[in-house]
Amino acid sequence: MAVYGGIQAHELERWLNALTNASYDRRCPLAKVHGGTARARTARQDLLHLANDYRCGEVSREESAAALGRWCQTFLSEAEWYVLVGTRQAPTQLQSEEALSEEDRSLAVLKQHRVG
Repeated sequence: MAVYGGIQAHELERWLNALTNASYDRRCPLAKVHGGTARARTARQDLLHLANDYRCGEVSREESAAALGRWCQTFLSEAEWYVLVGTRQAPTQLQSEEALSEEDRSLAVLKQHRVG
């Protein structure tokens, strides 16, 4: 089980934007969010519902932050989490593109969606 930190309520809008953008960016397939599987569609749909409920004022900021934290624990890998919070460096560009693993390439692209 990955170790995730809590999402602060005052950062909620930034997290929602970053995760929504990353979940639809085919260049950085989040481990359990992309693809044609039912799980991937459910992950994106759950994220959009969280964002909609918060933005419509149906759920408080604190409740939304807690729910988004649970979503992250369910649908993000530990490496993806750390890239989004800005504590893990993406692979250096000194390596050739072919030498990078698929995961390293997707994490490098995910860095563009970083929140921290």
